Amino acid sequence: MIKRILFLTFVLAGLIGTEAKAQDPSFTQFYANPLYLNPAFAGTARCPRVCLNYRNQWPAIAGTFVTYSASYDQHIRPLSGGIGLLITNDRAGAGTLNTLNASFMYAYQLNVSRGFALKFGAQATYSQRSLDWSKLNFGDEIDPRYGFVHKTGEVAPQLNKGFVDFSAGILGYGERFYFGAAVHHLTQPNQGFIGTSPLPMKFTGHAGAVIPLTRSRFQTPSTISPNILYQRQQAFQQLNLGVYVTRGPIVGGLWYRNRDSFIVLLGIQQNTFRIGYSYDVTLSKLTNATAGSHEVSLSLVIPCKKPGRKFRTIDCPSF
Repeated sequence: MIKRILFLTFVLAGLIGTEAKAQDPSFTQFYANPLYLNPAFAGTARCPRVCLNYRNQWPAIAGTFVTYSASYDQHIRPLSGGIGLLITNDRAGAGTLNTLNASFMYAYQLNVSRGFALKFGAQATYSQRSLDWSKLNFGDEIDPRYGFVHKTGEVAPQLNKGFVDFSAGILGYGERFYFGAAVHHLTQPNQGFIGTSPLPMKFTGHAGAVIPLTRSRFQTPSTISPNILYQRQQAFQQLNLGVYVTRGPIVGGLWYRNRDSFIVLLGIQQNTFRIGYSYDVTLSKLTNATAGSHEVSLSLVIPCKKPGRKFRTIDCPSF
């Protein structure tokens, strides 16, 4: 019964009217997918950066949500900011409902002082949604004795939907703290296959700090980083409270989300290479039915020339 309810929910969200509005995919490793979190992160690594992300949500329930993401960004000195390209693909219901997004963003950097900088990001996205009608089942296909054996009389709607979308964000950071905010889907484009189904705006706020635990350069570098992230989209709200702890190349994290789950993270980071794995432990009644959620991230920063004195990089978690 749980499988049928979840399947029907996301299909209806993509098919019908004004009250059926879907929620954006959500990544657990927020800072391992920075352009997805906030377009103002474009160019914050200064050198060219490539990020790859994979998320499998509730794998024990057949045909749920698998999301892929790939991004590239770097700082362009003549543009006084960073540019970025982000590709995401979300497959729901074993590919029944597929959403492909391609985004381009620019983030202008303003150095307010020697110790503090602001970035202002703008993002343009083209989205393509498609529906595999052959994977849907309807009531008139059911035979009382033999199951789904009849042909449906339902008429297929338009099976592809494309639209343009816009987002914006701001990021502020100093030597040991950072904060940001973003608004996605500013124009609330129509995403429905039948009728009108506006894509509701998503509001994001995030903040944190990096506190060094070692004072001597002869000790293994260690830090602790408390963080908070809040997101709201239509009736969906998400509050995440967490902490990262690093010791040398090893990163551990623990997050608590909405009384619904807690997240355990383990990562390895070097100067240019980072890889992380996280697992969402469901705390609700769905614990035994979902098998949690798995997420893997990979990041590579390509070495480049040293920055000028006026450029300030952000010191924030990698995952």
